[in-house]
Amino acid sequence: MIRTFNEYGMLGHNTFGMDVKARLFVEYDSVADLEEVFASGICKGMKTFHIGGGSNVLFTADYDGAVLHSAIKGIEVERETDDEVVLSVGSGVVWDDFVAYCVEHSWWGVENLSLIPGEVGASAVQNIGAYGAEAKDVITEVETFDTDSLCRRTFRNDECEYAYRNSFFKRNRNYIVTRVHYRLGKHPAPRLDYGNIRTALGDMQPTAANIRNVVIEIRKSKLPDPAVTGNGGSFFMNPVVSREKYEALAEQYPGMPHYVTDGGVKIPAGWMIEQCGWKGKSLGRAGVHDKQALVLVNLGGASGREVLALCDAVRHDVLQKFGIEIFPEVNVL
Repeated sequence: MIRTFNEYGMLGHNTFGMDVKARLFVEYDSVADLEEVFASGICKGMKTFHIGGGSNVLFTADYDGAVLHSAIKGIEVERETDDEVVLSVGSGVVWDDFVAYCVEHSWWGVENLSLIPGEVGASAVQNIGAYGAEAKDVITEVETFDTDSLCRRTFRNDECEYAYRNSFFKRNRNYIVTRVHYRLGKHPAPRLDYGNIRTALGDMQPTAANIRNVVIEIRKSKLPDPAVTGNGGSFFMNPVVSREKYEALAEQYPGMPHYVTDGGVKIPAGWMIEQCGWKGKSLGRAGVHDKQALVLVNLGGASGREVLALCDAVRHDVLQKFGIEIFPEVNVL
């Protein structure tokens, strides 16, 4: 079924709590429905934006176009062995519901990604990650619909061009993700060395369930609840700099946190923002969260433009102090 609404209020579809409208809102239940949306010309002549849970978008004004949303549900076992299981999951499934389902079945691979807001489709677009795990580690295939050719296409993992918070789909918005296939393991494979997971576990066994519970508690202690304080989670991506750039900064800032990657050295953007004095500070009705400087928050009644102004001010100060440009992870519309 296809559901369409004109001049649709988006307040319930973005976690920043922006009270804006979309010229047209379209929700669909199947790939066939999505094909019909474009074949029928419902969105003809309009710009389009596909939304998931609304946790990674900042509306700065009413959207003069069509906002699409997938309601494709279902978690299906595609194949299974003694060692692993491959699941086919609808893009409209809530991501954390999927993680909970895997943990309940003692399937390993996504427990470190617990409580990340959003839906399954976004996991393939954003290559979501946390606590040493990324979606690309478990994705095998991604089913899509190309709004340009009006054809379906399935991408293998190696065709998705995954990188840190990036993918082929993020750069090519004409491909709408409809289903994602994941490979999970059946044997214990705990990842405990990122953040303070190992410390938080204490004497508990590192089961998938215990790791999920610990990750949830850590996230709740650091990140604001969007139901209480509007936010989009981590607003900025952590920049990756050259080894030479890192070594020069390390001389100036002994003990600067960093992570060595294949592409260089990753420096936590939150740390740099905090060094610039922004943690817990505000600009108008938008602020930097007092427990995690990566998070920008709506302090009450802020407009998208106010949040964007804060974003620009933070980026300016980080560039001035460290010579590093940081970029939003959030989509700004």
